[in-house]
Parts: sequence; structure tokens; C-alpha cells
Amino acid sequence: MNPPLISIQDLHKSYGDLDVLKGISLNVARGEVVVVIGASGSGKSTFLRCCNGLEAAQHGSIRICGQWLLKDGQDLCDKALNELRRQVGMVFQSFNLFPHMSILSNVAVGPRKILRYSKSESEAMAMQLLEKVGLVDKAHNYPGSLSGGQKQRVAIARALSMQPEVMLFDEPTSALDPQLVGEVLRVMKNLAQEGMTMMVVTHEMSFAREVADTLVVMAEGKIVESGPARAIFDNPQHESTQLLLQTL
Repeated sequence: MNPPLISIQDLHKSYGDLDVLKGISLNVARGEVVVVIGASGSGKSTFLRCCNGLEAAQHGSIRICGQWLLKDGQDLCDKALNELRRQVGMVFQSFNLFPHMSILSNVAVGPRKILRYSKSESEAMAMQLLEKVGLVDKAHNYPGSLSGGQKQRVAIARALSMQPEVMLFDEPTSALDPQLVGEVLRVMKNLAQEGMTMMVVTHEMSFAREVADTLVVMAEGKIVESGPARAIFDNPQHESTQLLLQTL
């Protein structure tokens, strides 16, 4: 049996006296899509940010792509952390595009600066990724001329340009107008169908039901329920899950 691509054991995170994560453990297999849901303040975004070192947990272990991000509460050095982040792409609520660069340059800059691709190689890859997210025609536009949904699709293409083994999505549609949500979710569904390993924090329940292999429900810094997504949607066991699905 293959080892999990992501293994998280007994993760604890606090800010002063506030305990945000209280012993999170989760394994994610290669090619698996895990969707994390929970009420605001349940710790789900903090949990996701710990998985690429944007937040430092105080206790526990995280192993991703065969490398320890956190082991017995000890963080990676900066060099090792940067190396790991090449394998773990992340898409945020905000798009964080470079406003002074064209869309093509936004996607090509990572491979050119970090992976040492030539200008022509990085731009050829960027065009392939823009085609994947349906934005080839916007390659020479600037971010200011794009809708929110288009900007988020560029952000996904930029994350993919580093050829990651894992993609993390932190509420990728929460800042979008409702009519723009679908275009971003379609790109994410296609990635899932292609076998990308994904962890997604979202409130989009229809996406979770359709795409997730595993649904993880968090409440008050803990995982209160996890398992096959459709089974949990059809028959939630924990009171927090029942309440959450009733309100969303």
C-alpha cells in the first residue's frame, strides 16, 4: 500500500491563550480530493495554511510529498521550506496578482525566476496553463481589466506553473460574485478529474458533494467527522455536521 502523500498527526496551533487547532490528524492519498468544511472560526483556514508553512504549529507533525514540513513540533529551515512550497501550490481568497505585469507574465514569472526556465520555455508553459483555465485570449491583458473569476483562474494557473504535486485552495470563491463562482469551480473540477491531489476549504456544498472523495468537518479546532463525502452529506452523524449542513 502506498504511503499517503500528506500525513498530518496531532497538529496543535494556538495564538497566545487561544487554541485554534486541537489535535488534528489526517492522511491524504495521492490523487485524493479532500474538502474541509466548518463554521467560521472552526480553524479550517489556519489548518490549511499550516500545510504549506504559512502558519507555524506548536506541536505535531506534517509530512508532504515525502518531506517533513513539521516534525515533533520542529519547523523546516527556510531553504527546505521554499523547496517544499514548489511542490505545494496554494490559491487564496484574494488573487495576489502582480498588477504591473501582464497575465502571461504573472503565470510565467515563477518558472523563469525559480525553476530557471528560459523566457520562451516559461511563456510556452504559461500559455498552455492559460488555455487550461480558459484565458488564452487574456494573455496580454493586465489584471485590472479582468473580472474576479478571471483573476482567480489566473491565480490557479500561476500556482500550477510550479508543477506542484499538491494543490491547496483556501475559500477560492468566497470573494467572488455568485455568477462568477461557477467558472472557478469548473477549473477545479477539471483538476480533480486529472488526478491532482487537492485539499479545499470551501462553503460550496454542491462542489463538495460532486468532487470530494473525502469530506472533513471541523468544529472548534477539531475534526468532528470525516469520511466519504456523499455518505456524510446523506447521513451526517455529528451534531455539528447536521447543524452546518442545515444552515448552508
